[in-house]
Amino acid sequence: MQKSSLRRVAAGLVIAALAVIGARLLANAQPAGVERKVLLQQDVTIPGYQAVLVAVTIPVGGREGRHTHPETVLVHVQEGALTLDHDGRPTVTYKAGESLSVEAGKVHEGINRGNAPVKAIATFIVEKGKPLTTQVP
Repeated sequence: MQKSSLRRVAAGLVIAALAVIGARLLANAQPAGVERKVLLQQDVTIPGYQAVLVAVTIPVGGREGRHTHPETVLVHVQEGALTLDHDGRPTVTYKAGESLSVEAGKVHEGINRGNAPVKAIATFIVEKGKPLTTQVP
């Protein structure tokens, strides 16, 4: 095989490996069945920060997985009932029309123990480049 052919094969293998790694990272960041859709991502007047508005849907019996956020997150439950398991606090269920906040770095998990999907809107003001959510074992 010529050097140029070997380079193309090696480049193809690297691209395939990166695709597999990217797919695994995305799968780890979003538990099965939980949908997160960015509705708005916009710079704010705080240098280096942005506002991110996210629609979250958790199916019946679904769980987000234990995770943290780099900054405080504000959540408004639109439909269903969201049970929040929050380290250091009692577990609380928020119904449609109710809102909550989770402090930066606090481990928590949203769970749908109801009989209808949970739909919520989450608002973040975060430093650019930081992930919105970090899963915790």
